[in-house]
Amino acid sequence: MIKVSGLSKSYSQQKVVDKISFEVNKGEVLGFLGPNGAGKSTTMKMLSCFITPNEGDATICGLSILKNPDAVKKIIGYVPENAPLYEEMFVWEFLEFIAELRGIPLMERDRAILKVLQMCALEKVKRQKIETLSKGYKRRVSLAQALIHDPEVLFLDEPTDGLDPNQKFEVRKLIKKLSKDKQIILSTHILEEVEAVCSRAIIISHGKILFDGTPACLLGKSESRRVDDVFRAYTTGESVQGVSL
Repeated sequence: MIKVSGLSKSYSQQKVVDKISFEVNKGEVLGFLGPNGAGKSTTMKMLSCFITPNEGDATICGLSILKNPDAVKKIIGYVPENAPLYEEMFVWEFLEFIAELRGIPLMERDRAILKVLQMCALEKVKRQKIETLSKGYKRRVSLAQALIHDPEVLFLDEPTDGLDPNQKFEVRKLIKKLSKDKQIILSTHILEEVEAVCSRAIIISHGKILFDGTPACLLGKSESRRVDDVFRAYTTGESVQGVSL
């Protein structure tokens, strides 16, 4: 479904993403794990056709992000980090606006909105202004707008960053539910996120992939089964007691 081949991006001669390659199969939840500045968000922006790579290409459902960016945008849902919302709008009004932008026929919009309201547990706030919502509900609205056109692929950039433990639990539960029939790539610097929702993990640092495998395989590299120890060993290059890379 997703094939990334030699993807690179530089800013002012600084290489942010350095010739990364990987594939993602249907039904997988891939966690893109790395410290801040590792290249996670830049990779997500390239795959969602928000920015253009300097080198390489990627195909999503057989469509090239370079040759067919408009077609790719139609089949993906994207929640950027700190996703901006029109806070003066009501939840229903905002989703109606997104449905129109996505080209959902007028006769089908109410049904599409009701579906994502239920999916994201937003029914009770559908008539509230977005500015009055908690951070957790605002994140759900961001997810709802990404799902309204029923995309085949979801890109989620730091989906639970800044949420309280209960809000994180609810968003992660929703991601796991969505993974049954969608392909999901999420970027995060929260180590527990990978264990909680991902079927596969990639560690990226300084724009390069350092690990690609299951969370169980990642944990297996530590005698104490501490993912933070393994993460530190990969991203700093330091020798960590009990960790074998």
